[in-house]
Amino acid sequence: MSRTDDDTWDITEGVGATALSVARARATETGAECPLYLDPYAHFFVEAAVEAGWRSPFLDEDPVRAQAMAAYIASRTKFFDDFFTAAGANGLDQAVILAAGLDTRAWRLPWISGTTVYEIDQPKVLEFKERVLAEHQAKPAARYAAVAVDLRHDWPKALRQNGFDPSIPTAWSAEGLLPYLPAAAQDALFQQIDQLSAPGSRLSVEAFGETFYSAEQLARRQERMAQARRDAVAAGGPELPDVTRLWYMEARTDVEKWLTERGWEVTATSAVDLMAHYKRPAPDDLEDPVPDTVLLDAHKL
Repeated sequence: MSRTDDDTWDITEGVGATALSVARARATETGAECPLYLDPYAHFFVEAAVEAGWRSPFLDEDPVRAQAMAAYIASRTKFFDDFFTAAGANGLDQAVILAAGLDTRAWRLPWISGTTVYEIDQPKVLEFKERVLAEHQAKPAARYAAVAVDLRHDWPKALRQNGFDPSIPTAWSAEGLLPYLPAAAQDALFQQIDQLSAPGSRLSVEAFGETFYSAEQLARRQERMAQARRDAVAAGGPELPDVTRLWYMEARTDVEKWLTERGWEVTATSAVDLMAHYKRPAPDDLEDPVPDTVLLDAHKL
């Protein structure tokens, strides 16, 4: 499945299916001996998708690479969990999760009293999530507002229509999102976030570096993916999706620099350093073990 300007997707296809893969990783981490976090809802999504006919693909890399990627996802999830917890401790009671997918933070984090959590994503994705959680009697831990709109469209208008107040500080997150947006849409996204953010707002971003978008690394990633797809077919498993076809491989604005120039105070942590911090280090002897990302924690002064 290649991208088009106004493409949409259900939870088992295209970009939607990547949310299922991340939910599966969160379910696996929850069942680990010493998990970085607990997500008691993640496995419900995978089970519901399988019941609907989704064939969970094999891990898309060799075992060592798959383990490295799982460690990265676990560390990234913990980073954003800690971001929202810290924002609440600093009094922020309005949160927006961009491209929320199957995120369950509105249900599982210890939100301060009076918090509203807004989730923005494609309508079918949010419908699937709400249905599955309702079937298991899951109750949000904060006031929850689903905003069913594509981030390439007028999402600020939809957000305001659901009660968002731009005059008070907001905690924003952009996790696992940016490569799925064209470069121009990424620029527009951060311009809109900045315009909607009152002083005191906080923003956490999984930013992707120049290496991620380079032709050389893309070629290596595509070759590994092609081999994994061949191996899956040979083993009698389901066909693996080629996630590289879902990305917009274009030169990007440096998010850290862009935010700093507009009055945000930014702290940056590389993926490798983040994983080491959470005692989930990336293998030293593996080429491109994890994505070339930097995790940003920004505060609007």
